[in-house]
Amino acid sequence: MSTLTNYLSCGVLWLGLTLKAPDLLRHRGDPYLRAICAVLGLAGLCFFLGAPPTVGFVNHLTGFPNLAAPLTYAAITAYCAASQVLVVYWRGGPRVHRTARRWVLAYVCVVVGIAVTYALGEAPVERRTDLDTYYATTPFIAEMIVLYLVAHLTAVSVTTVSSLRWARRVDGWLRVGLTVLGVGSLCNCGYSVTKLVAVIARWCGRDWSALGTNVAPAAAGLGALVTVTGVMIPLAAPRLTEWRQACRTYTRLAPLERVLDDVLTRRALRLPRPRFSSPTTRLMWRQTSIHNALTHLDAYFDPVLYDRTRRAALHTTCDPERAEAAAWAAVIAAAARDEADRGRDVPPPDGAGRLLDRVPGPAALARIADALAGSAPAVPARVPSGTTTTGTA
Repeated sequence: MSTLTNYLSCGVLWLGLTLKAPDLLRHRGDPYLRAICAVLGLAGLCFFLGAPPTVGFVNHLTGFPNLAAPLTYAAITAYCAASQVLVVYWRGGPRVHRTARRWVLAYVCVVVGIAVTYALGEAPVERRTDLDTYYATTPFIAEMIVLYLVAHLTAVSVTTVSSLRWARRVDGWLRVGLTVLGVGSLCNCGYSVTKLVAVIARWCGRDWSALGTNVAPAAAGLGALVTVTGVMIPLAAPRLTEWRQACRTYTRLAPLERVLDDVLTRRALRLPRPRFSSPTTRLMWRQTSIHNALTHLDAYFDPVLYDRTRRAALHTTCDPERAEAAAWAAVIAAAARDEADRGRDVPPPDGAGRLLDRVPGPAALARIADALAGSAPAVPARVPSGTTTTGTA
């Protein structure tokens, strides 16, 4: 893996952490949210510490030739612990906190073991990319390498099995997220397996260092990104689904807003259009504008036209919702045209108005817009007072 890839991966992961940080500040006591942020932060830290320039900087700054190695191994171990804790909180159960504490305690022991073995060993020659294979036969340094690799392999193996097994019991976005998480953990298995194979080959007198310097980092990078994607899917997917539905509804309401556009413009009933806002906010803006226009047109609604159109549509479609939408479409179009023809100072016709005791809800507004888009209601330009009017949608 190139230096650029290391830093890009770190940037992506820390960007995700930055996006989740406000939620963490608002809900500091949420252990699940803390685990998610820990996974994002530690995964990015692993990439950052593993980049050769960072390795060289840390070694030069501290004066120890290979101090960056145990720091990186400790970060990888902490990331493993955070991943396990996240899966534990994700699954829930009566012993969640106890199980999470056990994982944390186990990996704290691993970190202590990494520090102790590094302190007892000797690694005087700086190795920025192939320390695992270069010092695979050095006392205590070899034990440090095997310790972190076995701990990593254990964590990602458990995560893989748990995620894929649990994915079969759930559905929806949670199932997708667990499956992706399992695949990412499986890729992470490739990191520790290839590293261990290269180390064992070194014990046998063979030089397979390319596995540790080329294959293993690529597997780690892919695995970390896929794993974090699996973690984020159940969090982001519901919001994306909500936005997609809001976009669809916003588009569906366009025909209804076009019918009311003249009223909204002349009477200044439309709120300022929100800029740089979410689809949900834009949908609320359009719905609010439509309701403002309907409230203004309430005095011009023709109950007779509504009842007759509804009965005719119900006879044709046998669908009460479509019949109600067709009736509202006819009445709204007629009221908008009548209000425009009468002008500001002319009162509405006698006997009109007072349909808004049956205010259309969001779903009804969308059906009314569909009725207007499908076939414009046939209504007269003006509804005279006391005249019986019929219309279709």
